[in-house]
Amino acid sequence: MESIQNLKQKIFAGELLSKEEIMPLVQAPLEELAQAANEIRGHFCGSRFDMCTIINGKCGKCSEDCKYCAQSAHFSTNCQESYPLLSTEKLLEQAKYNKDRGVLRYSIVTSGKRLSDKEVDSVCESIRRIREKTGIEVCVSFGLLNKEQFDKIKAAGASRVHCNLETSESYFPKVCTTHTYKEKIATLKAAKEAGLEICSGGILGLGESVEDRIDMVFTARELGVKSIPVNLLNPIPGTPYEHNKILSNEELCRMAAIFRFIIPDAFIRLAGGRGLIGDKGRKCFLSGANAAISGDMLTTAGITVETDMELLKELGYEVRITDE
Repeated sequence: MESIQNLKQKIFAGELLSKEEIMPLVQAPLEELAQAANEIRGHFCGSRFDMCTIINGKCGKCSEDCKYCAQSAHFSTNCQESYPLLSTEKLLEQAKYNKDRGVLRYSIVTSGKRLSDKEVDSVCESIRRIREKTGIEVCVSFGLLNKEQFDKIKAAGASRVHCNLETSESYFPKVCTTHTYKEKIATLKAAKEAGLEICSGGILGLGESVEDRIDMVFTARELGVKSIPVNLLNPIPGTPYEHNKILSNEELCRMAAIFRFIIPDAFIRLAGGRGLIGDKGRKCFLSGANAAISGDMLTTAGITVETDMELLKELGYEVRITDE
């Protein structure tokens, strides 16, 4: 195994590490690995921290069978709420609420395989109003759209598209059968072709191997992704994963650090499930992670913006917009 310090120096010299160089880090001493990852983060990203909030812009009755999701129509969960695309007024209200609290990036997330053309046109009007009235950066997660739809979204003023890979290509069919990994990759490529930034990561704790997680981030690197959401599975009763074990904080820190070694200049974003670990992400933010989704998640409670702002100030981070 090549030493952590040698790998770090290769990264500082501008090299991208191979999978063969990365895999031994799974067994490396965690404290040394985390410290090196934090140094890599500081070298490439400085004290910048990318914080975003999300709103559930369309909820429930999802046609897809993603085994982790409370909104899937295939499972019986406590998530009984269901509503169509929110009005411009409601989306704008929440955008203003977040902007007033110092949040610089606001993401609209919708359930379902994809929005219809009519829904895309409707939400584009919402995006235009949000940008005009607040100036907050708008990100979208609207499912498996095509380039023409992304062109409209870009013209309306959105800056980034989110579409999680979730896991590796080989493991994905065990997670979802109603759409494919190739469709996800095509969506990310279409968004990028439309001039939008892309955001894509996954969920840890689905039953996947550590190698699956690493493969996922190598795929993200190949696609040019620089915003990597890292979700910790929240085992929701009624879903097939309701009895899955929640990953430890140490394992989450190790994965954040390894992801930093794979994409040195990424914004590694702690997302869903962060509230399941006792320190709200503190150790991870010292192990290579430098971004987060704050506030409530789609169907579960999150960590308040105010709490996050206090923690980030204590750790020496500065919340700033980070363009790719």
